[in-house]
Amino acid sequence: MIKNFLDKIRPNFEEGGKLSAFRSVFEGMETFLMVPNTTSQVGVSIHDAIDSKRIMSFVVIALLPALLFGMFNIGYQNYQAAGVEAGFLTMFLYGFMVTLPKIVVSYAVGLGIEFVVAQWKHEEIQEGYLVTGLLIPMIVPVGCPLWMLAIAVAFSVIFAKEIYGGTGMNIFNPALVARAFLFFAYPGKMSGDSVWVSKESIFGLGNDLPDAFTMATPLGEAGSGAAVTSSFTDMVTGLMPGSIGETSVIAIAIGAAILLWTRIASWKTMVSTFIGGALAGFLFNVSGIDTTIAQMPWYEHLVTGGFCFGAVFMATDPVTSARTENGKYIYGFLIGALAITIRVLNPGYAEGMMLAILFMNMFAPLIDYFFVQSNINKRAKRAKLQ
Repeated sequence: MIKNFLDKIRPNFEEGGKLSAFRSVFEGMETFLMVPNTTSQVGVSIHDAIDSKRIMSFVVIALLPALLFGMFNIGYQNYQAAGVEAGFLTMFLYGFMVTLPKIVVSYAVGLGIEFVVAQWKHEEIQEGYLVTGLLIPMIVPVGCPLWMLAIAVAFSVIFAKEIYGGTGMNIFNPALVARAFLFFAYPGKMSGDSVWVSKESIFGLGNDLPDAFTMATPLGEAGSGAAVTSSFTDMVTGLMPGSIGETSVIAIAIGAAILLWTRIASWKTMVSTFIGGALAGFLFNVSGIDTTIAQMPWYEHLVTGGFCFGAVFMATDPVTSARTENGKYIYGFLIGALAITIRVLNPGYAEGMMLAILFMNMFAPLIDYFFVQSNINKRAKRAKLQ
């Protein structure tokens, strides 16, 4: 039925049709609903039972547990801080209404730019933003203004993606570029104690917080030298201040299981990131550096801030990460170690995962080059011996 309907309306979107200006939109929707029946006519292709749109769809599904928990946590933190009792549904609905506009703005701006570029290049809309559009709202502070989010999305899509040629060509993770842009362009809205709780009142749901109310994340407390008030249990469950989708280790673990089960994410990159972070945290624990964040137990480093979220959803990005099997170990290990190093040695920016991944994005091709060249040299030596 779907195929017959698409076949019927297709002439309207082809060249000469009255809706030809929206051809890229039609092709994008068609390939989203159905597996494409066209194949490459030139070049070398690898055929698989799953295409990139299905891969992106699975990643979105894997993100849902963290997203849904993040919505609840927004309401939970708000009502708890205000000292007002509220039921589960009330807290979730409040968080949903805070998060939904950010998701809408992210997709509207990002897909709008991708539509314009696709029309200009006479190509279909690329599917990469299906994931990026959800990731960006999940990694920004709760109090990030919508206009600021729109600017960051536009900057990310244009300068971190389309300028390189679109999906699959980008060097840096677009979602992290958006966050980096916000951090450096509007640091007051991305750090401090006042950005981790919503102060909006929505449809009577909301808040009785005073205007001067502030709320610090565990990493923010440790970075400033203060005692960490969140327990390890809170860090694992996610009942603590933080970005919308980054707080719950349990929800992120569910997403990780989905990505690993579907073989979309590499376990080598994921596991080596945690090993690198754990080792760096342990070394700082025994280093004698007498600061709160340096002496934070190594296992707490792994469950605070964006470490888990970055290790599962960002470091494993198939476009910007290392692609050689052995290279994935090196790539992930260095991300984890570098993230903890930035946290400890730069207390002004205790969240180091973003910078660690972006830094290693630059070196992923170099890591792959060395492993590929090593294999070439080994084969060349074997050929000479024969």
